[in-house]
Amino acid sequence: MDTIFNCRIKRGLFKINDYRKLEALFTKFNFTDYRWIKASQIEVAHWVRFKCMFGCSSYGKKGSCPPQVPSVEECRAFFSEYDEAVIFHLAKKVEQPEDRVPWSREIEKELVKLEREAFWSGYHKAFMLFMDECRLCVNCTGSREACVNKDDSRPGPESLAVDVFTTARSAGYPIEVLSDYKQEMHRYALLMVE
Repeated sequence: MDTIFNCRIKRGLFKINDYRKLEALFTKFNFTDYRWIKASQIEVAHWVRFKCMFGCSSYGKKGSCPPQVPSVEECRAFFSEYDEAVIFHLAKKVEQPEDRVPWSREIEKELVKLEREAFWSGYHKAFMLFMDECRLCVNCTGSREACVNKDDSRPGPESLAVDVFTTARSAGYPIEVLSDYKQEMHRYALLMVE
């Protein structure tokens, strides 16, 4: 981390106090496995949207999932408006596939609190992408318009066409397709900051 920190300071991307202020927030919310990345390392690809359309049971059923999110080109434009991001690595083993849901819900609640505090700390462009589809509500209304958690609901990276495999690997993190839910999951959330 020190090498990354020193490089960023030398390039002038962060002031020392700003960098430490954000990292103190990460620690406050127990997100200690993270890396600073350039926003240009976030790979946006059309194939990710196709995997959502043809292979995800949440397609069209969640207010923060396709097709109720911006187009792939709009997503690419969104990411281009940032220079920096933080990728958070979250690892977990579960016994049953449904065990992932309450874990994701609790993590998402903390991630949105972190985003809010980053905003209040002066990072007006702070925007969080959850590590999973939005799971804040036990029963999603299915549309953005009817969402009962509009203030806190956020899309997952895949919803915004992020190739999480390429993005995580470019940050030096492990990620593989799992053949069994009992294997450790490596999930990734992204905080866009400026």
